[in-house]
Amino acid sequence: MITGRRCLDKAAVLSEAEMKSGDLPDPWRLCTVTQVEELKILIRMFPIWATGIVFSAVYAQMSTMFVEQGMLMDTTVGSFTIPPASLSTFDVISVICWVPIYDRIVVPIARKITGQERGFSVLQRMGIGLFISMLSMTAAALVEIKRLQLVKELGLAGEAVAVPLSIFWQIPQYMLVGASEVFTFIGQLEFFYEQSPDAMRSLCSALSLLTTSFGNYLSSFILTMVTYFTTTGGKPGWIPDNLNEGHLDYFFWLLAGLSFLNMLVYVFCANKYKQKKAS
Repeated sequence: MITGRRCLDKAAVLSEAEMKSGDLPDPWRLCTVTQVEELKILIRMFPIWATGIVFSAVYAQMSTMFVEQGMLMDTTVGSFTIPPASLSTFDVISVICWVPIYDRIVVPIARKITGQERGFSVLQRMGIGLFISMLSMTAAALVEIKRLQLVKELGLAGEAVAVPLSIFWQIPQYMLVGASEVFTFIGQLEFFYEQSPDAMRSLCSALSLLTTSFGNYLSSFILTMVTYFTTTGGKPGWIPDNLNEGHLDYFFWLLAGLSFLNMLVYVFCANKYKQKKAS
């Protein structure tokens, strides 16, 4: 990669013919040193950016599979019925709670340990968020295992009906997603703003939002592949129309595994990342 980036230096070197002619060089054929250095910065940032896509795929489950899971759980509290999608409110509550906790408690403690003014570096903050996102998928899988156990005990596998397991058991997975947002999404915005070329800060800040779009596409792709490979031979698959016949927990474990692998890749890329010199 280093050699590849050095090859870019040739884009700012005049050829012998151009030096002999004395004419102004074609800007489409010759770049300035600044342009070359800015491109190098973007290339260095790309692996860090790419690891945010898997995180966004995990985040997308909050409005998809979490809701599907909640629809087959007990949504009643007395005479009141709780819409499964409304539990995303706990994600918002988690973010609201974690922002002051991070600033007032986590940062001062981390500052004493690491000696850094911010407590954690931006890259460390993003890494912590990726780890928490893996825990959110683990929590979702454990809830689904318990739900399917009740399905088996009550003989409800052939019926698309809710089991007597309170939907409030989903709260931990929503809260963990919210906590991961505070670390990863905010860390991404800070990373792209600080590390991007000075003239491209607005564009690079928008790149952090692009991971959300790609994450949704990745989530759909994974779901399509899982459905294709698990329904061969007439099997109901992991995620059939009636989740009581499926194994949504396997899907959550798959995302937890992908999150773990993504975190390992991130740690490797973060350790290799060369910080941009302060402008």
